[in-house]
Amino acid sequence: MAPKVLIVLTSQATISSVDKPTGWYLPEFAHPYYKLAGKCDITIASPAGGEAPLDQGSVKMFEGDEECQKFLKEESSLWKKTEKLESFKGKASQFDAIFYVGGHGPMFDLANSAISHDIIREFYESSKVVSAVCHGPAALVNAKLSDGSYLIAGQQVTGFSNTEEDQVGMSKAMPFMLETDLKKNSGSDSLFVAAAEPWGSKVVVSGKNGKLITGQNPASAGPVGEALLQALGA
Repeated sequence: MAPKVLIVLTSQATISSVDKPTGWYLPEFAHPYYKLAGKCDITIASPAGGEAPLDQGSVKMFEGDEECQKFLKEESSLWKKTEKLESFKGKASQFDAIFYVGGHGPMFDLANSAISHDIIREFYESSKVVSAVCHGPAALVNAKLSDGSYLIAGQQVTGFSNTEEDQVGMSKAMPFMLETDLKKNSGSDSLFVAAAEPWGSKVVVSGKNGKLITGQNPASAGPVGEALLQALGA
């Protein structure tokens, strides 16, 4: 039987402080999807359900990426008909992994979503794979376990770096800096692991039995999909 993966997209469509559209980031869904498709049973959810907003800036940025363009043309039903995330509370036993796609959106809706945190805790404490890429780890950074400790406490993690955020000119528009809070809630600056250079691919596998998987940036999306497959034995 194929492993079952719950993929979560943001429902945040705008950054009001700078009047800028946002959403989920194209390659961070497309590249992992094509690693998993055909090998895993995939379900797509978002906080609001229905159509999850695609960051159009990522469409422009990756217009030369054949896989992203194929995904846009052939798989739009995946993000236009998402299920409500809250409907998956209490259902971790039905899945083998959860994966949070990046984009700036998760910094606003998933970072402090009690429903999302409950689901993440249930998955992790049920020894399911918990994974995220780029800004997707915003969904994990504040999640806590049943004992009240941060899920990422004492764990190596990665995510969109402060340098990368500065380079795209979005630091002042963010409600918090992801690298900063990943360091704080993991308990040590040294537990945040980044690529040698900004925009380089970096995937970190940690957690109990290697069940926590994080990727740094868009270049890490495909490799995160590969790490997910390996963790699932698929």
